[in-house]
Amino acid sequence: MQYQFLESDELFTRVKTMTNVVKQQAAGVPKQAKKEDKLFGDIEKPINVPPLPAGFKVDVPQFDVSKRLNKLPRTWDLPQELYKKHLPKYNVGSIYRIQELLNAGEGYIGQTLTVAGWARTVRDQKNLCFIELNDGTSFGGLQIVVEDKLENFEQIAKTNTGFSLKVTGNIVKSPAKGQLIEMLVSDPTKHEVVILGQADPEEYPMAKGFQKPETLRQKAHLRPRGNFFSAVTRIRNNLAYSTHVFFQNNGCLYIHTPIITGSDCEGAGEMFRISTIFDNDIKKIPQVNGKVDTTQDFFKKEVNLTVSGQLQVEHFCISMSNVYTFGPTFRAEKAHTHRHLAEFWMIEPEFAFADLFDNMEAAEGYVKFCINYILQNNMDDLQFLDQRVKPGLINYLKDIVSKDFIRCSYTQGIDILLKAQKAGAKFENSDIKWGMDLNSEHERFIAEKVFQRPVFLYDYPKEIKAFYMKVTDDGKCVRAMDMLIPQVGELIGGSQREERYDVLAQRIKECGLNLEDYGPYMDLRKYGTVPHCGFGLGFERLVMMVTGVENIRDVIPFPRYHGSAEF
Repeated sequence: MQYQFLESDELFTRVKTMTNVVKQQAAGVPKQAKKEDKLFGDIEKPINVPPLPAGFKVDVPQFDVSKRLNKLPRTWDLPQELYKKHLPKYNVGSIYRIQELLNAGEGYIGQTLTVAGWARTVRDQKNLCFIELNDGTSFGGLQIVVEDKLENFEQIAKTNTGFSLKVTGNIVKSPAKGQLIEMLVSDPTKHEVVILGQADPEEYPMAKGFQKPETLRQKAHLRPRGNFFSAVTRIRNNLAYSTHVFFQNNGCLYIHTPIITGSDCEGAGEMFRISTIFDNDIKKIPQVNGKVDTTQDFFKKEVNLTVSGQLQVEHFCISMSNVYTFGPTFRAEKAHTHRHLAEFWMIEPEFAFADLFDNMEAAEGYVKFCINYILQNNMDDLQFLDQRVKPGLINYLKDIVSKDFIRCSYTQGIDILLKAQKAGAKFENSDIKWGMDLNSEHERFIAEKVFQRPVFLYDYPKEIKAFYMKVTDDGKCVRAMDMLIPQVGELIGGSQREERYDVLAQRIKECGLNLEDYGPYMDLRKYGTVPHCGFGLGFERLVMMVTGVENIRDVIPFPRYHGSAEF
């Protein structure tokens, strides 16, 4: 399969290098560049989601709620007044936010105000100069009309895209189409335009016109100036804000879990080591029997950057009931796919006196709240992304929040895939059987093609899930759940936690982990244990879903991944 990259993409050079190596090998040249060998396997292939076979239908699975811990279902929706974000008026001191002026309609007409920002466009028309000023608070900018009565008019007329300006003028009704108001700068005794910073148009890299995300990624320090990344950033901000609104107003406490940890929550071992004893001179590294002597390190033991705050936030759940953590996490995966980062943010709530049923209701309520919040507060940004990034994005988001999510067991999901395969569906991984870890093509087929809405897949085989998940009565499965979203795949993973001491101890051993490393976690099962549950959501994947952006590196301010820690 051919993979295409812009020359500005950091993978372009690497793939080109590997291609040259392959050609050299074919010509009999000795193999070199071993560091690049694995890159082809790391590059993400397009996901094959086969069409639904003609006439293929399945009934909506029945969801048995007779064994749920809390008999009445819980609604996680919030009052409508919490869906609209309160917007401040000012940036600094008396400088008004452009977002505030644009949202106020005609409310500021006739007032003399000060704004500040960066010029998006500048047009000089003899005795008038038109400047579109944007301060980053809104997608649209404010048109500034400067008359030649100002003493520094000639300097103003020579400004260009990227110049920073502070402007005082009068808000008037705009005669132009597409904008309700503009700022008129005409009275030299009251109005002014101060040029704060210049940007040479010959060198300024953020030229007018659309630039591809791959290109902007090489300009991470300047890409917030453009429409694409500023829209993504405002949506990311409001998704973070709505996360806190949702959990705080549903009675959850925000817990700051540690970034430095001595435990591996996921059991995968792909963690970043933290140390103060490593030196370029290997002889200076303290060793015992040929191994690093970690007892002489800063923490007197081996510690790493966390892959999850779940284990620690559970400590507070089993004392303070409903809690959540929202912070950075790290994975040392040498992956170059569109969905992997070495540093990313996780949202992990934990609910006491609750089970898998409550977990699903909370997860569905959370995702719907976040999407509705963006639909109400970021429509300008969404409209731009709908036009330039993912056509149909707004209707896609509205469709997600308009439907109840399906509850389908893993076993039922396998049956659906086997029936679809028998009916003619062609999967790349055609060896479908109970006990397998589903691929993205299988997950998306169930959500996107079969049910055409988000789906909770639950009760997975215990062999493919983490040690902390509650084992079912038959001992074959764990009470795990994955939220599968059309066009996305898995967005949320969660479970009811194993609260039984002996069962949890056995699961830790089965997963090849040291029981001694989880002493405090096990104590929670000895002293007042309770049924509890929780889930984890990779924040960047939520941003990708809501913005329609396909590469995770384009939804985080400063992406960190294998081979790259720029800016």
